[in-house]
This record gives sequence, C-alpha cells and structure tokens, in this order.
Amino acid sequence: MRNLPLAKDEKNRLVDAAQQVRERSYSPYSGFKVGAAVLTDNDQIFTGTNIENASYGLTVCAERNAIFSAVGAGHKKFKALALITQKIPGVKFGSPCGACLQVMSEFMSLKTPIYIAVLEQKKRTIYTKTLGDLLPFTFTKFTEK
Repeated sequence: MRNLPLAKDEKNRLVDAAQQVRERSYSPYSGFKVGAAVLTDNDQIFTGTNIENASYGLTVCAERNAIFSAVGAGHKKFKALALITQKIPGVKFGSPCGACLQVMSEFMSLKTPIYIAVLEQKKRTIYTKTLGDLLPFTFTKFTEK
C-alpha cells in the first residue's frame, strides 16, 4: 500500500474523530487529554483516548488504544493516524511516545502520514509528519517497509 498525505477533507475528518474521542480521556493524574484516530486501508476510522492509572506503568496512550481497537476488529493496514493534544508551553507539538511509535511501526509503513493536532484555546493547528520522521530507526522483524 502506498502512503500519501490525505486530502484536506479526509485529514480533517480523521482529526475531528480524534478531537471528539479526546473528550472521553481518563487523565486525572496528568490532566493531559489525548485523542487519536487511525484510518484503515478500507477507509474505516477507529479511535482511542489515553487512559491513565494510579500505577503509571499501566497507563495506555490514545494512539495504542486506537490501533489496538482497529486490529481487534480485524484491520492491520493503515493509511494514516491523527492525534490531538492541548498546547504544551514552549513546545511546537508533542510527539507520540516511543512505545506508541514502535506499535505504529508494526502496522504502518515508515511513509505513513501522522497528523499531530494541537489545541490552543479554540484554535487547532495540524502538523504533518511521517512515521519515519518520528521514528527513523524502528525495530522491526521486516528488512524494509
């Protein structure tokens, strides 16, 4: 499957889905709400939000929840992933964590577009990266993606 940036309306639909699920975040410890949405190769969207736990190691990120939901429904190929967070002072945008990036690399090409949206008051800014931009030295069982 060839990965290309999504058309503007498709990208906005994916980011909108991430923004909607972000409101269901369970983040009482950090207060940092994250929503994610993944687009399957047959144009279905699966969403996930971060779910924290008092035992921090048991917390699960939004990106992994979205991917695991899609994989659990039988999908293993993805066109794109979007995530949305609030603005972090002094930071342009927050990248997915290393665990999420590694899980993404299991199911996505390094050319897969990753849309990172940042909410600041009522304004939403979207940055476009590829999985390879965010995780250039992925650990994988495959020799080339």
